[in-house]
Amino acid sequence: MESDLIERAHQGDSDAWERLVQGHQEAVFRLAYLLLGDAGDAEDVAQETFIRAFRYLHTYDSSRSWRPWLLGIAANLARNRRRAFGRYLHHLGRLARLTPEQTLDPENEVAHLANAQALWRAVQRLEAADQEIIYLRYFLELSVEESAETLNIAPGTVKSRLYRALGRLRGVVQQEFPVLWRERAADE
Repeated sequence: MESDLIERAHQGDSDAWERLVQGHQEAVFRLAYLLLGDAGDAEDVAQETFIRAFRYLHTYDSSRSWRPWLLGIAANLARNRRRAFGRYLHHLGRLARLTPEQTLDPENEVAHLANAQALWRAVQRLEAADQEIIYLRYFLELSVEESAETLNIAPGTVKSRLYRALGRLRGVVQQEFPVLWRERAADE
């Protein structure tokens, strides 16, 4: 059980710590990559996240979930890096590397990839706070409660931010990516 691993890691068990890292490193990297748009920077943030988590393991509140605590550290580090280096989400590139899918229909795959890339660009047009809430909820598939823990805000605030962010995204898609809007309407 994860709480046992955390307790053992806190007591210095390196095997327990390694299992915790292995269980969450992909999610931490993905969030950092989504926020920074650069694999190298995301790798650095992911490593720093686990270093900080280990260093501050004694401050971890076991009444909270582990993953949102880690993702909160990663999000803060990514925000700091973005500010420090003047980086903004760019070159997200290769959606296929993040969510590989096998398909037998190459034409359908090309259309899907084009739509996914257009959606990435549409999300990039939003302010950082809107991007963050959309990434946590839909790209990392965190629950409202986990998103709230990650951002250290109330669940109701997550819902209201998400509602506003999706409204803004809808506007961007309608104005700048009409192909996505037409396909959405055709699917309904």
